Amino acid sequence: MAVTVPCLNKDNLIITLPDPSEANIILQYYMDNRDHLAQWEPKRDSHYHTFQAWQSRLRLYLADYSSGRGVYWSVFDGERKRILAVCNYSNIVRGAFQACHLGYSVDYRYQGQGLMFKVLSKTIEYMFKEHKLHRIMANYIPENKRSRRLLQRLGFEKEGYAKKYLNINGQWQDHILTARVNEQWNI
Repeated sequence: MAVTVPCLNKDNLIITLPDPSEANIILQYYMDNRDHLAQWEPKRDSHYHTFQAWQSRLRLYLADYSSGRGVYWSVFDGERKRILAVCNYSNIVRGAFQACHLGYSVDYRYQGQGLMFKVLSKTIEYMFKEHKLHRIMANYIPENKRSRRLLQRLGFEKEGYAKKYLNINGQWQDHILTARVNEQWNI
């Protein structure tokens, strides 16, 4: 059964969930940004950056979307030939929590141009409205000043500090914990 996925258009960008047949495009994004993203991501084994691994991962992302566990967006150029950024809303928890975690990255060639602010503004609005989330949490390494500024600009507030929170690039890294609450939330 085919999954109908959302597609958000903003300033000649296509923000959507990629199809497994587009694994080569997302693989290219990660290969192009491998060195750039290494300092902010877990260490990856050699199999992680293969066409087959990305095809499988994209199938899992669509299954997560179908089941309401996560939304894994890719930001394509207007011709849908290149990915410029990604953002994911994972670990969606329902019940009394109604929350998720946000992760994101942008192609090194598009840093500092406001792309991620545009994309996250649009996808946060979507997640609050369509998925009826009350809270979106995003955490960053204290040295990541770009993420700090971006999250502040998006309305995320600091909620805490977690020591040795995630294993990033082979080391346990402290993280600043932030969240944005949907003030218009209602059942």
